[in-house]
Amino acid sequence: MNVNYLKRISDAKLELLLRAMGAVLIEGPKWCGKTSSAEEIAGSVLYMQDPDSAKANKLTAQTKPSLLLEGATPRLLDEWQVAPELWNAVRFAVDKRREKGQFILTGSVIPTRTNDMHTGTGRIARMRMRTMSLYETGDSTGEISLETLFDGNDDMEGKSNLSIEKLAFVINRGGWPIVARETDEKIALTVAADYVEAVANEDISKADNVEKNPDRVKALLRSISRNISNEARISTILNDLTANDEALSQATVDQYIAALKKIFVIEDLPAWSAKLRSKTAIRTTAKRHFSDPSIATASLRATPKRLLADFNTFGILFESLCIRDLRIYAESIDGSVYHYRDKSGLEIDAIIQLADGRWGAAEVKMGAGEIEDAAENLLKFRRIVDTEKMNEPSFLMVLTGTEYAFKMKNGVWVVPLGCLKN
Repeated sequence: MNVNYLKRISDAKLELLLRAMGAVLIEGPKWCGKTSSAEEIAGSVLYMQDPDSAKANKLTAQTKPSLLLEGATPRLLDEWQVAPELWNAVRFAVDKRREKGQFILTGSVIPTRTNDMHTGTGRIARMRMRTMSLYETGDSTGEISLETLFDGNDDMEGKSNLSIEKLAFVINRGGWPIVARETDEKIALTVAADYVEAVANEDISKADNVEKNPDRVKALLRSISRNISNEARISTILNDLTANDEALSQATVDQYIAALKKIFVIEDLPAWSAKLRSKTAIRTTAKRHFSDPSIATASLRATPKRLLADFNTFGILFESLCIRDLRIYAESIDGSVYHYRDKSGLEIDAIIQLADGRWGAAEVKMGAGEIEDAAENLLKFRRIVDTEKMNEPSFLMVLTGTEYAFKMKNGVWVVPLGCLKN
């Protein structure tokens, strides 16, 4: 056990899945901490990308993969997709052993599925891992619990320690574990910049084994960054890119975006489908988001100082930070996050829905001056939802960059992101 390991919210889910299934696949962006989390619970480890044994491991996987599965359980197969043959071998071993918690697989690339690759259903559970939330990095006090909001507890209050300057810093730093507790700005901002370089120059081409132009990748990342938290269609991004690259086609942009999704750089926010009292048409376009907001700041070269001088961009990236944390918190309580927008122009930044049907709605507003309008928007939204066919919302919340958490007289919660946890 690593004494320097920073505990993750997802640790509990990993332990649960290992008790329930024969194997668990942890997927997520590179450097988000998948291997470190798995190492904490693994009985033995096979590093598929270890330079000393990588070639031998791949050859063994092609000839007799069962040899690579031998070892104390749970056996960690790190970056298993290097040898896709391991998937069926793990599935078969789980069937043969008939025991829980035999294997942990980690991967930062979604491999291309072949016809002979078993789905793994009933044998291999899937678990998504993200970069660290503000509660995990110690930047949130955790005085307001998302789970407790769903349970209807009104007896909560909190005070955030995050100043506007600190918010600008944590957006730029991101949730990368290697700098989660780093206070030196120059060091903290290096990781996201290096991540973008690695994606553009190497990782994106590994996603589908098709060589990509690094300059085009960086231009695409900048364009998506400028459209973060918006419903930007491919045509919008293409128009942005062709201003400087007339030879670029929509097919190429589609291919690049698909590859970025396969390596977990892009994680768009899907639209929520609600049953409404009116016949208002609901828009179904997803909102553009990266897996971590620091990817956007690194792509735009937007330092904390620059964010503080551009509150429009700051607010958009703050929303992306909130979505990242809400996803982490929601998944730990068996929930998912969506956005809502209809053709009348009514928009809700985040809908958090649990597997049991309970749901809550959140508007993201960085400053105090926007809280009352955001609360009215939430109340308006609640009135148009058909609560005879759906549950009443468990809570309505304005998620802010302000200092104090409290419940307003109209029933809407005001919660600083620096007070929230799962």
